[in-house]
Amino acid sequence: MIKERLSALREEMNKEGIDAYIIPTSDFHETEYVASYFACRKYMSGFTGSAGVMVVLAQKAALWTDGRYFIQAENQLKDSTIDLMKMGQEGTPSIPNYILENLEEGMCVGFDGRTINTNDARKYQNAFASKNISVQPNYDLVGRIWTDRPALPSSETFHYDVQFAGKEMDEKLALVRSEMKKAYTTSYIVTKIDQIAWLFNLRANDIPYFPVALAYAIIEEESATLYIDASRLDTESKALFDQFNVVVKDYDQIYEDVQQLSGNILVDPANVNSRIVFSLKGNTIEMQDPIILLKAMKNEVELASTRKAHIKDGVAMTKFMYWLEQNVKTGKVTEMRAQEKLQQFRAAQEGYIEDSFSTISAYKGHAAMMHYSSSEATDVTLEEEGMLLVDSGGQYYEGTTDITRTFVLGPISEEEKYWFTLSMRSHIRLAKANWLYGCRGINLDILARGPLWDQDMDYQCGTGHGVGHLSSVHEAPNGIRWRIVPERNDSAVLEEGMIQSDEPGVYMEGKFGIRHENEVVVQKGTKNFYGQFMHFELLTFVPFDKKGIDKSLMTKDEIEWFDAYHQEVYTKISPYLSAEEKDWLKDICSPL
Repeated sequence: MIKERLSALREEMNKEGIDAYIIPTSDFHETEYVASYFACRKYMSGFTGSAGVMVVLAQKAALWTDGRYFIQAENQLKDSTIDLMKMGQEGTPSIPNYILENLEEGMCVGFDGRTINTNDARKYQNAFASKNISVQPNYDLVGRIWTDRPALPSSETFHYDVQFAGKEMDEKLALVRSEMKKAYTTSYIVTKIDQIAWLFNLRANDIPYFPVALAYAIIEEESATLYIDASRLDTESKALFDQFNVVVKDYDQIYEDVQQLSGNILVDPANVNSRIVFSLKGNTIEMQDPIILLKAMKNEVELASTRKAHIKDGVAMTKFMYWLEQNVKTGKVTEMRAQEKLQQFRAAQEGYIEDSFSTISAYKGHAAMMHYSSSEATDVTLEEEGMLLVDSGGQYYEGTTDITRTFVLGPISEEEKYWFTLSMRSHIRLAKANWLYGCRGINLDILARGPLWDQDMDYQCGTGHGVGHLSSVHEAPNGIRWRIVPERNDSAVLEEGMIQSDEPGVYMEGKFGIRHENEVVVQKGTKNFYGQFMHFELLTFVPFDKKGIDKSLMTKDEIEWFDAYHQEVYTKISPYLSAEEKDWLKDICSPL
């Protein structure tokens, strides 16, 4: 199947004189998780991970992805004729260098400019100029051969009420226009759909796990234009658009309208697609989209609402943990059955909308694949031994959650217990962080990795990511990792109100995977002669499985943190449990 698709694509490349064709994961909005309409890279490669770029040449093809997906990609690309390029590994060429090595002087590279942001498009142009290789950014060649391509999503929108959002759209538009004024710009192009969702308090169900609508926007000094199919809009949103001078135009109309803009135009080249920016005739002021920071610093209403979402999620997860312990011994629980049951517990919570991403339910060696997804082909029965890693989250009207727990189902090896405990120490050290304002995630990452680095161990991903508010479960610009990865835009100063995950782990290929994840929010602490100190406030309240803990490996203060956390879990979660569940929770939350 994949070989036939590659052959058909190469025929289209040949018709257009294209010698290399680039297929990214993204949609027209630089979205992390994309609607099925945009799954071109998946369609052409068979690789289902959420990150990756494919390059097709006349005689061969390659796919680049990061460490989270190496094992998965090796399995899914087998016999496809597509080479796996392990990003960040010694000897792996960059995409431009790979193309330069394989193309001759004067050849041509093509891609769909709507799916590649301006920074990346320029990077390609600059690199290929050294061999006089031209770039053609206006070809959707996969669309030509994908005969049963799904339709663009068109779910009905809903207004996200101020009781959850904290600010109405006119207040947010005023904040954005203030930022435009500081940048001396008269218009501002917004294409990231989570930013549009935040700005207009508009939500929908266009993308699984991501309750937003496909749309573009142009903000000007006195008005704003939203590019979306008007028939999709709910009554309340339409009324508010009229009230706040927001004009609605067809989704694709932006490609014509941007050519008419004049004056100074604010664009974020890391997010706005290259077809839009390359067609602008006015003067562009390029900078990070100001909504990114405005959205990341949650207001007090959003935080109060999020705390409620986490109590609901904590109840669902704790009930699941109890159910799992009671039912594994039946021999009828599989990875997929466990995943389905957890979703049922979440769905029983008032205000639940959907999961915030596809749940990872991974038993034993499957958990070594950081983003494993159980399927009928890989589903296994859980036994009373080993560990089950469950990474999951929910979208509630009150907010977005993300949590990972590693459950000990029965006897585990000394090796497993050792790494379970060390990764728990890593989690605790970061949770306890106290720092001076101005630090970034890169400054704090050593706290989490330290216990593992001391043993020459690491994990091939970041330690934590930002989290949205009824939005993307992965949100810029905050994150925690030991090195800057510019395209991820997660190295910002940690500001008050930013929600952050704390999720170190250990992954042994073919053996096991361990991850401990809570969400936290950045808060101000003491202010004194030395400056403003900052710390994390816990948001997630679900027990860790202490059966995996070797107390002798932990320090006194780590044990105190662990016990205090479990006491708080019991206090916050037990009122929502049955008598049997409450007794069980009291026992598993007892001190180490």
